[in-house]
Amino acid sequence: MSQNSHMLDTPIEFLKGVGPQRAEVLQKELHIFSYRDLLELYPFRYIDKTQFYKINQLKDDLTDVQVIGKIASFREEGTGRKKRLKAVFEDETSSMELVWFKGVSWIKKSLKRNEKIVVFGKPTSYKGVFSISHPEIETIEAYKKSLVTAMQGVYPSTEKLSRKFLHSKGIAKLMHRLLEQVSKVIPETLSSEIQKEYKLITKRDALINIHFPKSDFLLAQAIRRLKFEEFFFIQLGLLKMKHHRKKINLSYPFSNIGDHFNLFYKELLPFELTDAQKRVLKEIRTDVASGKQMNRLVQGDVGSGKTIVALMVMLMAKDNGFQSCLMAPTEILATQHFQSLEEMVNALGINMALLTGSTKTARRREIHEALESGELDILVGTHALIEDKVKYNNLGVAIIDEQHRFGVSQRSKMWKKNNKPPHVLVMTATPIPRTLAMTVYGDLDISVIDELPPGRKPITTLHKMDKHRLSLFHFLKKEIELGRQVYIVYPLIEESDTLDYKDLMDGYESICRHFPRPQFQVSIVHGRMKSNDKEAEMTRFVKGETHIMVATTVIEVGVNVQCFSYGN
Repeated sequence: MSQNSHMLDTPIEFLKGVGPQRAEVLQKELHIFSYRDLLELYPFRYIDKTQFYKINQLKDDLTDVQVIGKIASFREEGTGRKKRLKAVFEDETSSMELVWFKGVSWIKKSLKRNEKIVVFGKPTSYKGVFSISHPEIETIEAYKKSLVTAMQGVYPSTEKLSRKFLHSKGIAKLMHRLLEQVSKVIPETLSSEIQKEYKLITKRDALINIHFPKSDFLLAQAIRRLKFEEFFFIQLGLLKMKHHRKKINLSYPFSNIGDHFNLFYKELLPFELTDAQKRVLKEIRTDVASGKQMNRLVQGDVGSGKTIVALMVMLMAKDNGFQSCLMAPTEILATQHFQSLEEMVNALGINMALLTGSTKTARRREIHEALESGELDILVGTHALIEDKVKYNNLGVAIIDEQHRFGVSQRSKMWKKNNKPPHVLVMTATPIPRTLAMTVYGDLDISVIDELPPGRKPITTLHKMDKHRLSLFHFLKKEIELGRQVYIVYPLIEESDTLDYKDLMDGYESICRHFPRPQFQVSIVHGRMKSNDKEAEMTRFVKGETHIMVATTVIEVGVNVQCFSYGN
């Protein structure tokens, strides 16, 4: 095994056909430093190299084509940097152009008239004439000799790589040479039991067939094996982290279920907990009593009662002499959490505060002092909670809402707010399939609130294409006529070349055209607005003065609106 691994760790410059100069560009452009790195550079698509087109069959929407024909003539045009080489290429059906903008002198020397060749590239048309820029050219004999498999992988490349003839075809040649050298020493990475149980091909066969598939079936098997292995080792790594965390991360045991928790549960709870909420609370209770740090994710739809569960965990902390904090990704959500929690804990004598980026300096100073002295029991806010100047007296529980909106470094700062790391509870309304949960949240224990409280309507999720826009607007108008409201979420504020979502302003203008004043009132909310303006628009919506709110994800998934019926 060690000898095999040693060979795969050989620097890439020692592979025949690479050398120092090509090695340097492979390292800079594709981060390929060793044989192993090159072996793990997989094709991103495949071309059937047995299929040929006639020139009169070419279309603009074809990605890449192969054509057999002859070069009838070629000529240089322009001078200096604008110099280009054009060739007339023809078969028995028609003719087309081949064009080169770089390497003109070298390519011109290699071209021969009336020799049967195979041309490969992407066709484009201009005024009815097709052309291929910088085509790959082979003689018929060379083509037959180089056809290792019918399906040929297409590898990522760049302009700098192409200058060193490391385009997709050049990389494929290196890959073939590499596999000839190392295929017999590729180590197996999965046990025979796992291979048998999941009907997986060997690592060696997978690597050979991902690069040079012998059939569609073997290509599918190779992809399946390599995907399985990637996820398998991600899960192993996460489970190792989880095991390590549980072993070394000691936290504060909550041994008491005291007066605050019991009074709230028996007399102040506004409704009976569902069985799912009770089950999740029991799991949390076991965690926080163990003396090991809790690191638990609670997933549940909007309205499933995650906030009540979070409050009861914070009451556990209070009964054991600890402070709590709840961190939300936006000011709007943080304010909503604060307002709903404040209403529920007023009768308990709990001291609670809200801290966001908009908190005035004087109030911020008061909060910092009360927090550090231990006078403050619960702090709700945004990422302002993890600033260095925010010092807790005895933080026992940190609750994070929609943790995917925070970076890893931001979340880890919370761990340093006490001598021992506090218990961590993460809440999300994002549905998480079991397999995804194992990979994305593999270092967390997972609880699911899969039951809605009595009276809550289940959430219906529909996917509509752009062609259904008019019927969707008709549905929204009918809902508004019934006295209901709508909010529409756009991911962006301004137009982006890299994402194909409609931007917020374009969406707002479109909505206003279809829902004109004064019959309809449309408002807009986004992160660049001042806090007072956002709050005013939210208040109008909550009061029912606005029919439609067009917003970015600044509103997140938990807008407190009693009469809202549809979100897109």
